[in-house]
Amino acid sequence: MVPKLPLKGSCRCGRVEIRVTKPPIATAACHCRGCQKMASSAYSLTAMVPADGFEVVKGEPAVGGMHAPELQHYFCGHCMTWMFTRPAGMDFVNVRPTMLDDTSWFRPFLETFTSTKLPFAQTGAARSFAEFPAMEEIGGLVADYAAWAAGD
Repeated sequence: MVPKLPLKGSCRCGRVEIRVTKPPIATAACHCRGCQKMASSAYSLTAMVPADGFEVVKGEPAVGGMHAPELQHYFCGHCMTWMFTRPAGMDFVNVRPTMLDDTSWFRPFLETFTSTKLPFAQTGAARSFAEFPAMEEIGGLVADYAAWAAGD
């Protein structure tokens, strides 16, 4: 399902607000141990939004999580809600869709790191990967997601 844009959202306390103005290029659930720990859950959810279709409209998010050059995880500095991630060298932002006011459109298309998936965890994702898909698969997966999302 394609979301009705723009999408607005915020952290739990409302001090940081975000806006999405372009549809995601893919959606996912990640079962890696890092996401499990940061989300305090069986997996994290992601909407991969083109970088020029995402903005922070209020507040100043703080870097948390890994503190690594290749992944910048952003949190509200007050309530510590994990809001989005900026992967280095990529032209998209991984937005936590649960930050958005309207989540009715969200379903994970991909699930990654099923090798570390908790036994009870089910996402309903259309595609599953034991780790992360190979870089050469990404273009095809983005095209498959567009067809899948439009098919609702």
